[in-house]
Formats: sequence, C-alpha cells, structure tokens
Amino acid sequence: MYFAIIIPILALLAFIIFRKKGSTTSASFQQLDKPLRQLLDSRVDYYHRLSNAEKRRFESQVALFLQTVNIEGVGTEITDVDRVLIASSAVIPVFGLGDWEYRDLLTSVILYPDTFDHEYQFEGGSRNIQGMVGTGYMNGQMILSRPALLKGFSPTSGKENTAIHEFVHLVDKSDGATDGVPEQLLEHDYATPWLSLMHKEMHRINEGHSDINPYATTNEAEFLAVASEYFFEKPAQFKEKHPELYEQLSKIFRQKPA
Repeated sequence: MYFAIIIPILALLAFIIFRKKGSTTSASFQQLDKPLRQLLDSRVDYYHRLSNAEKRRFESQVALFLQTVNIEGVGTEITDVDRVLIASSAVIPVFGLGDWEYRDLLTSVILYPDTFDHEYQFEGGSRNIQGMVGTGYMNGQMILSRPALLKGFSPTSGKENTAIHEFVHLVDKSDGATDGVPEQLLEHDYATPWLSLMHKEMHRINEGHSDINPYATTNEAEFLAVASEYFFEKPAQFKEKHPELYEQLSKIFRQKPA
C-alpha cells in the first residue's frame, strides 16, 4: 500500500522537475526570424558546415547579437542582409566560447557605403580603410564598409573577410590589450609557443614562402586577425598548408572549422 502511494508521487515530481529543466533550456535560445534564417542559409558558408543543433545555437547567438548591439548606416540604409552578415561575423569567432558577449567591448556597428579614411570620411581624398575598431571618442564602435562586408561572404572572397577580421580584434582586446595574444582564451603555457609560431610565419611571409596575406606582418595583432580570416573562411586549406597554426587557432577559438 505504501509503495502504491509513493511511486506515483515520485513519478509526478520527476515529471515536474524535468519539464522545468526542459523549458529553461528552450527559453535560453533566442528565436531568429525566418527571413533572417533564410539569409543565413543562402549567404554564410560557415553556417552550412554546422550540424542541425549547432545551426540552432548559431541562429540564437545571431539573434542575441542583433538584440544587444546597435547597427546603423551612415550615408546608407541598413538591410537585413547587412544585419545578418554583421551578426554572423561577430558570432563566428566566438562560437566555440560558450556564452561570450561583446557587451563591454561594443555598443554599435556603423556601416559606410564605401571605404573611408582615418578621419572616418567616405567621400573624396585617400580612402583605403575597409574596417576598423574605433578608439578614443569612437571607442566601443566598429566601422565597416558595405563593399568589404559583402565581399567577405561572397563566393569570390577567398581567404579574406574584413568583418571577421575586425571582430577578432575585439576578441583580442578583451584582455585589455590588442596584441595578438588573447590571454583570456589562451592558456599561459601556450602563449610563448603561439608568439614563436607567429614570428616564424611572419618571417616566411616576408621571404615569400607563405600564402598568408602580407598585411599579417604589420604586427602580432594583425597577424592574429589575418590568420583568423583564413582559418574561418578556408579551414580545410588552412589546415593543410598551416597545420601548426591551425592547431593553435583551434585552441584559441575552441573550435575546429575544418
């Protein structure tokens, strides 16, 4: 008699507990509108390489980014394509880092209709900047040119993606210094080997023995950003040609896109 009473009670308690756990997990995912999901499917190759469960998580992180970071156009109207590609550029580098947020690093992304100069002008003069993380009075803001944004996700982009490049700079900056060594993501024992590997590859680039963009030799911060573009855009090719760099970046970003 005792067991006949207690077993149904335990079963009911178990049902309530597990139902609550299930509802909490579902609520933690942000819903992305169907038109934006369709744009992800048609525009973002990285998204295609994910499993169905990972795609849902990626969509959730894109939705969260769009809710928390302001995207505005200067001299141009923001489209859904712009929003999806900017948010994807932000999510890709941090997709393996759990609940990473740009909250303390970024308040807005400003999209220009063309390249710009160091005075943030996109008309006249010498304009060759495609993207930059703002400093000084522009701190907390990122500036991107639309042509560079679109090119980064086009079939002809090759190893380059300006928006991913700039978001990697923000990840690098998360420890307080944009120096190519994101200490919050890189275990202390790996920092010295990573620096050594960077300098070795910089030398190879300068000698003409590497297919990594020569802009990577500017400094360590640019090397990390340029190599990361290649790592995320052409992961299989990067792994084949630069296996040591691939393993190090896999440790930093905690994902293996190849």
